[in-house]
Amino acid sequence: MKHFVQPNSVVRQIWGKSDTILFIFAGASAEFALNKAVDWLYFTGRLPADPLGRLFSTVGYARRIVFSDEAGAHRAIDGMAAIHAGVEAKRGYSIPDWAYRDVLFMLIDYSIRAYELLERRLTTAQKAEVFEVFNRVGTRMGIKGLPETYPAWLKAREEHLQQNLQRSKYTSDLYRQYRTHLGNLRYWLLLQAQVLVVPELVRRQLNLWRVPILKPVLVAYKLSRAFNGDRLLKELILPPAYKREIKELDVDRL
Repeated sequence: MKHFVQPNSVVRQIWGKSDTILFIFAGASAEFALNKAVDWLYFTGRLPADPLGRLFSTVGYARRIVFSDEAGAHRAIDGMAAIHAGVEAKRGYSIPDWAYRDVLFMLIDYSIRAYELLERRLTTAQKAEVFEVFNRVGTRMGIKGLPETYPAWLKAREEHLQQNLQRSKYTSDLYRQYRTHLGNLRYWLLLQAQVLVVPELVRRQLNLWRVPILKPVLVAYKLSRAFNGDRLLKELILPPAYKREIKELDVDRL
């Protein structure tokens, strides 16, 4: 059986733990709110209506890609492409290629950032491996203008951050939806997680706190994982309706 992502790949380590996935979501939820193409998510209505449901839907596709054989991964990627094509047909024009690249770049960047925040520093070769996996996803989807190497992606990522982010009416509305669906305490935790993981440009545009006050808490949280204390903490702070989905994010605990 030919794997899309090799079993010993760091990409499987990243996407096999709920901790890193939740921080990937925290970062992406911040950047999505600033993206100039966020109106596409409002066209379907899915993100503002159910941000957490959208998270687990997106995570489901990503995990099927990462943990499937090549044929299964291709089916998942083709399924995503078909969904987007359907949305484009309903709206009457195409999602711009730069918007597709932005989403792909977010998955690469926040995969690396979340893992390094919670686990350890990655080598340049491991970062390039994360890039390579998601670049193959983009190639399968037919996204144009993808960088060919990790160094080229670093440059393209910075250019996208500079060119494709802006505060808009959708930014404020999306954050109101986050607060509504999470409640005040969980919303505050989301903001603090975003401070820890987003690039500086994103932090400034969203006026997030400069001081990462959750850093000391994060140290204690990482220590708690040695005796599964993190699972109890996650059950306490995450929405009860999604307990099963959150539990299933931990591949090594299934």
